[in-house]
Amino acid sequence: MVKIPANIRKKLAQIKAKRPKTVIDHLLRFGQISTTELSEKYGYEHPPRAIRDVREYGIPVTTFSIKDKNGKSVAAYKFGDLQAWGGVPRKAAGRVRLTQALKKALMSKFGARCAIYLEEMDPASLQVDHRIPYEIAGEANVKDLDAFMLLCPSANRAKSWTCEHCENWKRKEPAFCLRCFWAHPEQYDHVAGKEIRQIALMFTGKEVEDYEKLINLSGREQAQSTIKEIIHEHLNGV
Repeated sequence: MVKIPANIRKKLAQIKAKRPKTVIDHLLRFGQISTTELSEKYGYEHPPRAIRDVREYGIPVTTFSIKDKNGKSVAAYKFGDLQAWGGVPRKAAGRVRLTQALKKALMSKFGARCAIYLEEMDPASLQVDHRIPYEIAGEANVKDLDAFMLLCPSANRAKSWTCEHCENWKRKEPAFCLRCFWAHPEQYDHVAGKEIRQIALMFTGKEVEDYEKLINLSGREQAQSTIKEIIHEHLNGV
């Protein structure tokens, strides 16, 4: 058990909602929790969202990186300065539940496709997300469909990780996010504050054969540079 003052444990015990309570109980026992544990042990398809549930009670949680059993870097979380936490407010902020009606409205307007990968997908696999993170701008009006986007689980995890490590995570300037790739991939001027351009590629169906050929040709680590070389040669040959 992690050593935490009894008065703070009492405050944490006031939180009864299943998802944040699961994370809190794990942190109290082990001191940290990884995205792998959230996914494999507790079955959360979108681990950062479980952490976000905890933060919405004002509880300080910090993010850091660890190596999983395969040597891959994954996100991990631990309590921040709990002494500075004022406890659960009488009416915890909490997020408005993003309903199936909202999801259907988004699919009607934008199609059943991931806004990042631009691929048509099984509607069941798509998740509704705020274009500007809830932690930055608060709750958006569910009637404003342009304030939300549909993401596949992979894109949602990548967005959450990038946003949490962006300089604006602490500054909390919504206008900054509006110009970011992760909020508006169709028109942006930076990616999490970096002056770069990004294209997210997903290989599906028969395209998987091309992917395998690419990996065999270049190796996994050099695949990105090989793609850039092919694009450069093609554009200069036009």
